[in-house]
Amino acid sequence: MNGVRHFLLALQFFTRIPVTGALAAWVGFSPAMLRESAGHFPGVGWVIGALGAVVFGLALYLLPGEAGAMAAALLCMVATVWLTGAFHEDGLADVADGLGGSRDRERALEIMKDSRIGAFGAIALVLALGLKAALLATLAGQDEVAAVAALLAAHVLSRLAPLFVIRSLPYVGGNGGKAKPLADAISTGSMVTASAWSLPAMALLWATQPLANVLAAGVLLVAAVAWLIHYFRQRLDGFTGDCLGATQQVCELAIYLALAVQPSQ
Repeated sequence: MNGVRHFLLALQFFTRIPVTGALAAWVGFSPAMLRESAGHFPGVGWVIGALGAVVFGLALYLLPGEAGAMAAALLCMVATVWLTGAFHEDGLADVADGLGGSRDRERALEIMKDSRIGAFGAIALVLALGLKAALLATLAGQDEVAAVAALLAAHVLSRLAPLFVIRSLPYVGGNGGKAKPLADAISTGSMVTASAWSLPAMALLWATQPLANVLAAGVLLVAAVAWLIHYFRQRLDGFTGDCLGATQQVCELAIYLALAVQPSQ
């Protein structure tokens, strides 16, 4: 039953879905539990991705044409951003503001803690969300069923990626950060749990996408994670909670990009 508790704790942490009353009392909370719940982050991706996939598929059915595909992409993004409270997008904006605003490590960390959004953060959000909508619309234009499957799988696999950041780097976000309980290295058991959540998403891509695109998505995902780990180590000597959100966003985009590419005939 601990696995169910950890999943519900992760769901409460990363979404607006309420875990209250008697259920919250049963689930409980401690920093150690939150650390163990990390293995269920891709499981939360199944919930978020399922909502996005339903909205995306329904909108594609009701809204024809290229403009309809773009509208469907935007609507599914509205749904997932609402469900998560823009948790990951906020992390991307903060990282862009901090690392774009100063070459000094301490100053960059200070900027990242500021709740106000700056020019770098705004630009990063506009470009990331615009690219995401364009890639989803492109995928829908190629194969609507495969596009919905890609959306679902990407939300799962992109939430596996931040766990490698946590495993590879020390936490430097300070005692007040929401990710502080994740400061200790994630256990091997949690990585196994996360992999178990992720394997069906990989199988879904394998069943619905061209083999070359699936392989490209895997390569690009690994490359993105490796680069982000290197970059965060170089600039910050570690990671913050915002870095984890930025990692999820970058890796989600990497998957869509790899799947949208059509090889020349």
